Amino acid sequence: MNVMNRLLCGAALGLAVSVSSVGAWAETPANMLVIANRIDDVTTLDPAESFEFAGADISRNVYNRLVYLDPLDLEAGYKPDLAESWEVSEDGKTITFTMREGVTFQSGNPVRAEDAAFSLQRAVILNKTPAFILSQFGFTPENVEEMIRVEDGKLLITTDKKYATSFILNCLTATIGGIVDKEEVMAHEVDGDMGNTWLKTNTAGSGPYKLDSWKPNESVSMSAYEDYYGGAPEMKRVIVRHVQESASQRLLLERGDIDIARNLNPEDIAGLADNEDIKVVDELKGRLMYLALNGKHPELSKPEVREAFKYLVDYEGMVNSFLNGQYTIHQNFLPATYLGATNENPFSLDLEKAKALLAEAGVDGLEIEVGVREAQERIEIAQSLQNTLGQVGIKLNITVGTAKQILARYRARDLDVYLGAWGPDYPDPQTNAGTFAYNPDNSDEANATGLLAWRTAWYPGDLNEQVEAAVTETDREARIKMYEDMQAEFRETSPFVVMFQQIEQSAMQENVTNFSTGQAVTAAAYWQVTK
Repeated sequence: MNVMNRLLCGAALGLAVSVSSVGAWAETPANMLVIANRIDDVTTLDPAESFEFAGADISRNVYNRLVYLDPLDLEAGYKPDLAESWEVSEDGKTITFTMREGVTFQSGNPVRAEDAAFSLQRAVILNKTPAFILSQFGFTPENVEEMIRVEDGKLLITTDKKYATSFILNCLTATIGGIVDKEEVMAHEVDGDMGNTWLKTNTAGSGPYKLDSWKPNESVSMSAYEDYYGGAPEMKRVIVRHVQESASQRLLLERGDIDIARNLNPEDIAGLADNEDIKVVDELKGRLMYLALNGKHPELSKPEVREAFKYLVDYEGMVNSFLNGQYTIHQNFLPATYLGATNENPFSLDLEKAKALLAEAGVDGLEIEVGVREAQERIEIAQSLQNTLGQVGIKLNITVGTAKQILARYRARDLDVYLGAWGPDYPDPQTNAGTFAYNPDNSDEANATGLLAWRTAWYPGDLNEQVEAAVTETDREARIKMYEDMQAEFRETSPFVVMFQQIEQSAMQENVTNFSTGQAVTAAAYWQVTK
């Protein structure tokens, strides 16, 4: 097996997920890419609402944005996409975008500045989970049509105050920045929903692929958009199959039924070592694995209990066993490679220290529930926690469900403990600072489901002001210091136990080239793949 270690900054096939129901194939067609992945977290295809990992993969390939990140050239930062150029006003508050000419949506309609304005306005007005990525610039449903507007065929975006231009453009690379076909979307509007119901299961983009079908918890099928402005992709069809088990993905890969397996555990990766027809590509991701302790729980809200949990994780034991090669210990809200990231990892398994902290908090015996997605490594992490917590008198009951089920309860503040992963939405430190350490309104009525601090019912206090100050700081070194200070306070006071950063290992046929899962920014690119 040719193992490529790249730790960077970042229709002929049946669709049944059961291996036993799939016949043997010598290889996939030369112009078709077939991937096995866990896609049970996809809840909607609307870019104004989509906020899950597998959903981002679909969106990235179906929709263009004003600017984009090239997964094969992340060091270059954002690049022109539907906007061919932009200018910033003297006061730094208005960016004027000149749209690329001659680009069409998959409907055949031309891509206009009006479509871009509508798409961003729509995301703010609908106010779905990821809306905070845009609303942090002062946009509200009441003012957004004035602050995001079209003049003389150009798109103007005016923010409430001066921000670093790179910060704004980085945010526009997120899923919510996907530009939709206004005419097509509004033709499917129902009861003033701005096409949201229709876009949950349909797409209206201008990207390199168009959606053929999405069968929840089964498959996603896309075909190449031949009139894509960047040139039709070589892979004329992409099929992503939901295959939950690592062993099943490995078998499909070895038989040649799929080109790429994205969720192999370390044991199955090691089992491919002598297979010269398969290679493994490692990418350091921005994805963090963490625990969130619900602030509504009378015991879990105690500072001493929060700290005790950070000493009840067997970090070393897990990364040296069932997480070997796929996660590295990381205890901060900014992933490695991000501006302001720090490698300070002060916590380790210490049962005696945890016992002392629990005694200080007056906790003697506790029974709580943790919600976990039905993914093997997450269940094993939960079982490890169940073991260590049990040694200090805490009974941890594990509830396993689909990603949709568990996320719904987490977003409703209904779990004692949530065990899950978080990936950055755009390549700027604010992407995580503004979710883990920012929650100015902790009331249930705020319903700020895009903020992890809100989901965890935690009011971060002075961290709110620190987060707000960092996004307007233009001095790079000063901004780095601000994020380092924030993370030091976060480690000590927050109800989050950040444990690991992911190294994603994609096993693939030797002839697959240029496949990237997005490196530090989570979203796969299919249009650059060749075989």
